[in-house]
Amino acid sequence: MIPRSDIVSRIWHDDRRLLRFVPLVFASSVYRAGITLRNQVYDAGIRHACRMPCPVISVGNIMVGGTGKTPMVIMLARMLKEHGWKPAVLSRGYGGKRKDPAAVVSDGHEILMGPREGGDEPVLIGRSLPGVPVIVARDRFHAGRLAVDRFQADVLILDDGFQHRRLARDMDIVLLDAGRPFGNGFLLPRGGMREPPTALRRADMVVMTSTEEEAGPPPDGIPPIPVFGAWRRPVALVKGPTNEIRPLADLAGKRVCAFSGIAQPDSFRRMLEPLCGGVASFLPFPDHHVYTARDVEDIRQARRDSGARILLTTEKDGIKLTRFPDFFKDLYLLRIAMEIMPSRREFEEQILTRLRK
Repeated sequence: MIPRSDIVSRIWHDDRRLLRFVPLVFASSVYRAGITLRNQVYDAGIRHACRMPCPVISVGNIMVGGTGKTPMVIMLARMLKEHGWKPAVLSRGYGGKRKDPAAVVSDGHEILMGPREGGDEPVLIGRSLPGVPVIVARDRFHAGRLAVDRFQADVLILDDGFQHRRLARDMDIVLLDAGRPFGNGFLLPRGGMREPPTALRRADMVVMTSTEEEAGPPPDGIPPIPVFGAWRRPVALVKGPTNEIRPLADLAGKRVCAFSGIAQPDSFRRMLEPLCGGVASFLPFPDHHVYTARDVEDIRQARRDSGARILLTTEKDGIKLTRFPDFFKDLYLLRIAMEIMPSRREFEEQILTRLRK
């Protein structure tokens, strides 16, 4: 049986308008009509976005997953903190199970929730940002009020917030995958687009993300706003439960058994290939996959069969594997950072200028 994630990937990457996809094309048309109506309601002022007492920056996209929002949020929060701001990150907390309207994943000093309650990305963001509160809520307005009232945040960063129209923002940063910015051209469910490219008219900045150092020119359809490139690059290894930071050179000449449950697992594999002596085996899992004991045994068996010396995954996946301590102690996590091209200084100045208004 073909895994559901593989079926979805084949559909979303098939540019041919084949007859067997007619029902999905119709469903995409219905989805488009709903999205258009919702945006028109806000654009016409029939519904009003709620304004916070401090600046709000959204980091989002118009595609489902895989554009590097999490490392961008982490980079942005660090940058603002370095410039004297007190940022807080607001997230929907995909996959988290909680009942409170707003909950604190990190108070800036301690991680207060695991990935099952708060979601894997908010927990990763919290661990990566000492001194920055991370709050999850379906309604980001409630999360924003909590950030301001309890933590005295003076700037809020919306993680994956471009489609969250209820909360007014002072700047919308939209990330596009440089290799396939608009997927196969279809909206959900026939394609991976959440909104059509015309939605970029709401954006204040576009960042073309890539796993390569040099990205191509931006695609047609981007409005006359600042456009930057961003390279998602590996920067270090993190050793399981000890959180020991190891250099990437530790991978040189060594065969690895790698696995990942992210939106584009193949991009993780391609990132590893020049760093090590070979990817001896690679196991892809669906995005936001919740690992089971059976998965852990399958990964161990793959490592044994391949003879790999190192067991490796992403930091995002590692967050969900701490509940398997015997497995986690042998695991290396690849730390990824965002590098802005061609000029980080110009990128920072664009954001700081907007916040000063």
